Amino acid sequence: MIKKLALMTTLLAAVPAMATDTGRTYIVGDRPASTASLPFSNGVMVGDTLYVGGHLGLDPATSQAPADTKIEAQLVMDAIKKTVEQAGLSMDDLTSVTVFCTDLKLYDTFNAVYRAYFKGKFPARAFIGAGSLLRGAHYEVLGVAVRPALKKD
Repeated sequence: MIKKLALMTTLLAAVPAMATDTGRTYIVGDRPASTASLPFSNGVMVGDTLYVGGHLGLDPATSQAPADTKIEAQLVMDAIKKTVEQAGLSMDDLTSVTVFCTDLKLYDTFNAVYRAYFKGKFPARAFIGAGSLLRGAHYEVLGVAVRPALKKD
């Protein structure tokens, strides 16, 4: 228990983009000015579980989805990875991922990028056809990650 508290204290001190409230840690992260005031967190940590909010793969210069869907997939997975790492976890701690996509023909394009973000086994995943997404995005990704249990000495 002391090791867990020390780890959480270290993480909170190291990541200024996190705020705690009532046992929850809110991960806000760096947002472009155009999205800074939106009413959501990038992730919320409750106990050992991180709930990763929906992320889009936006070009930082334009706050719009790039025309190249492979680059967009990389941007969205980079955004998920950044949120997961801000919580002190890794991509391999993801247990469930949901992908919303405006065109199911992009399934193989997304998978080619997605595979590179995991070292171990893949999390459970849904790839769901969606209507239009914000800012012209083709993908919106959200997930759940769980901190692995600490090994006993």
